[in-house]
Amino acid sequence: MSDAPGPDPKDLAAFAEDADAWFRENVEPDPGFMLPLTFMEVGTDQQFDFLQNWQRRVYEAGYLGASWPKAYGGGGLHPDFQAAATRAMRRANGPIMLNAIGLNWTGPLLLDLGSEAHRHAYLKGILSAEDIWCQGFSEPDHGSDLGSAQTRAVRDGDHYIVNGSKIWTTLGRYARYMILLARTNPDAPRKYDGLSFFLAPMKAGGVETTPIRKLTGEHGFTQTFFNDARIPASGRIGEEGDGWKVAMRTLEYERGARGGQAGGYVSVQADAWDVVRLAERSTRAGRPALEDPVIRERMVDFIIEIQSLSLCRDRLSVSPLNAERPSGLPLSSKLMQTEFARRINEFAVTLTGARGAYYVGDPNAVDDGIWARAYLNAFSATIGGGTSQIQHNIIAEHVLGLPKG
Repeated sequence: MSDAPGPDPKDLAAFAEDADAWFRENVEPDPGFMLPLTFMEVGTDQQFDFLQNWQRRVYEAGYLGASWPKAYGGGGLHPDFQAAATRAMRRANGPIMLNAIGLNWTGPLLLDLGSEAHRHAYLKGILSAEDIWCQGFSEPDHGSDLGSAQTRAVRDGDHYIVNGSKIWTTLGRYARYMILLARTNPDAPRKYDGLSFFLAPMKAGGVETTPIRKLTGEHGFTQTFFNDARIPASGRIGEEGDGWKVAMRTLEYERGARGGQAGGYVSVQADAWDVVRLAERSTRAGRPALEDPVIRERMVDFIIEIQSLSLCRDRLSVSPLNAERPSGLPLSSKLMQTEFARRINEFAVTLTGARGAYYVGDPNAVDDGIWARAYLNAFSATIGGGTSQIQHNIIAEHVLGLPKG
């Protein structure tokens, strides 16, 4: 993934110091409106424009895509440089990176399986946030059963004609491109053999998006409709019928089981210490909630769990610790982190008592309703990339080797 050999420690230290200074100087503590906690929450033009501009600035400063090859717009540095930049971003509490599907799934896929033409055409635009990407996998009638996708793509010369619809396409109304799984052979003996994978332009004629209002109130998702939409055949990844294999590779990036992502982060992690401070301000029977021994015990458990998740992330970089089951930690981390975020935000809402029923914008809400908002939004991460139930099955079957059923 990188053009460069291992880093010189002095060079890496200097880079990290410069990154710390840049983020301290450039992160706005308060842009004047509520920023999304995850890329799945971007529901207004104001949020989108701010985050698109932020990602472009981070990229131009050299702190995003630092380990992607220079030939495609990256920095050509060792991955340790990008890791240092991402740590600096977190320390400064920088906003999320907007172009999540491009940075974390499409980009690594193109570097691994794409053609040279694909890489030159798409990767720099992904890094600069000029070209936003969305994902066209799930369909209204099939949920997580990707193998049953019915959106059709029929070859017509140098194009495919696409008909059908995709749902939960995050950032769909802003996206310029979609990674699309469509059925090219309805008569294939196995349903998985009839699928193909495309890089599809969202601005093509016959492509329409409809916003979906979420539980949280914003419109971070869309449903995308294809009505005789013509997409270039040159955008196909692999041969016809290879789509299932390419889609499974893409889900490995989404679930963290395979590396090569551009860096940064696309969601704000739950912080147990923020919840500790909330417990100090909340009351139980007229006293600070944190003085309640049950609440103190819960908080200690959360802090221990956050530390264990952090150590698991560190362990991923030590190859001998992952040799026996190399996909075990990444797959488990996705499950543990998303479920942890749901549980700790739920606990935070309970600390706010009856005022937890008030939501963002209500003057009676605690901290402008951020805890209720974070709790409701946490469910989306337990669904995307495979529900927690599916993730349990994947770990059981592909990591532990347990039989199906």
